[in-house]
Amino acid sequence: MEFCQALLGGNPLDWPRLAAASEAAGFGGVAVSDHVVYPSYLSSEYPYTPDGKPLFSPDEDWPDPWVAIGAMSSVTTNLRFLTNVYVLPLRNPFVVAKAVGTAAFLSDNRVGLGIGAGWMKEEFDLLEQPFAKRGRRMDEMIEVIRSLWRGGMVEHHGEFYDFDPVEMRPVPSKPVPIYIGGHSDVAFRRAATIGDGWLGVHYTPDELVAHCERLHDEREKAGTADRPFEIIASPLAAPTTELLDRLETVGVTTILTSAWMGLGINKPESTDQAEQLIGTYGERFIAGR
Repeated sequence: MEFCQALLGGNPLDWPRLAAASEAAGFGGVAVSDHVVYPSYLSSEYPYTPDGKPLFSPDEDWPDPWVAIGAMSSVTTNLRFLTNVYVLPLRNPFVVAKAVGTAAFLSDNRVGLGIGAGWMKEEFDLLEQPFAKRGRRMDEMIEVIRSLWRGGMVEHHGEFYDFDPVEMRPVPSKPVPIYIGGHSDVAFRRAATIGDGWLGVHYTPDELVAHCERLHDEREKAGTADRPFEIIASPLAAPTTELLDRLETVGVTTILTSAWMGLGINKPESTDQAEQLIGTYGERFIAGR
């Protein structure tokens, strides 16, 4: 089992430094979040809080994930990079394939694409992407992006995208894993059928175990149970040996965590403090695992 450090709350100017600290502390990866803009008027409800209000505010920094990952990959050797999550249908599939494929190419395949369908309609409107049917469009986007990453001339004729042969270069030498976020029925089915894994956040251990069992059932139904599959999840509990063993038994491969948010600190006072918390977490929970 690996650990992945979420960087939200850390000073983006020092993310390369925090990535290097995470690698030194034994983390297998770091995760970055995604939003393009935050509108002054927001009517869309955030799906992960009881009152529908986001856990973040307009004064949060949201660096472009792929620019940030490029910077962090240049100062690390083995650390993997994950988006938690990238709002895929907010974008054009060619632009996504280019950015993610280039990041994977330059980092020696240390990139994973965690995606979600998105919830903020205002953001879709501003980027001139349709909010309706975004789930179906995302499914087709995955097909388009994977075909572009395979290299050579490819064409596609679908419901939302239609193009004659094109070639994109450079492309990754290995497939970029795509992890599906969300806990709706559709998200579970999507993860089981076309995903390389599932990404889940903010669940109690019992909820997380139930979700893992649901994923296993969906993969059995889809005939994909024999394929490699990752489960990246953040349980709302300290990662004790007993809990990690329990989660590993139901298929969890990576614990997505935050060395500071786990202590109730939304934003470290300094990068020195963030580094110290990352190191302490590694000594306490990762060393010897």
